[in-house]
Amino acid sequence: MFYDTETNAHGMSHDPFKAIVAPRPIGWIGTRGRDGSINLSPYSFFNIVSDTPKIIMFSSTGRKDSLRNAEETGVFTASLASRHLAEAVNASSVTVPYGTDEFALAGVTPAPGTLVDAPYVAEAYTALECRVTEILQPHTLKGGKAPSYMVFGEVVGIHIREEVIRDGRIDMALLRPIARMGYRDFSDGGAEVFELTRPAGP
Repeated sequence: MFYDTETNAHGMSHDPFKAIVAPRPIGWIGTRGRDGSINLSPYSFFNIVSDTPKIIMFSSTGRKDSLRNAEETGVFTASLASRHLAEAVNASSVTVPYGTDEFALAGVTPAPGTLVDAPYVAEAYTALECRVTEILQPHTLKGGKAPSYMVFGEVVGIHIREEVIRDGRIDMALLRPIARMGYRDFSDGGAEVFELTRPAGP
């Protein structure tokens, strides 16, 4: 099948776009508001965009609380969403009024950042502390801007729990990162781990 995205006439019961761009890692974003309130929300529009320096990005569809807090304070954290915390990740996605503590709703512990004034999930196997470098809205072909806000942050600190380190590497089978598929589907990144070596050039 083929369809153009202008009409989006795919004829399916649900739009397949996000099922095609999958799996998508989940950024479990922790922030603190100017009023001292703390926020925790998962974003599946999330990834690394640079290794040197280390920069990650999460994208907020609409002006959500994580975006507001990151704009106002210039910092955020990204805790790893792993299989043992999947239910907590899902619980923190609930839509609630600004200032509601999603750490409490999800039953997880807010740990204070070491280098940034934003909390991360203490129970997470890994967490990244970030300082915002830029926030932008993507341009569209029609000359406008998408209703999404991309928050870029340079990683200034990294937390790793010792129990997931084996032989000098993070053991992905222990880490079991979850990722968003399409619809209500998620995947377990530790379910089947295999290695490939990049081929040498000619």
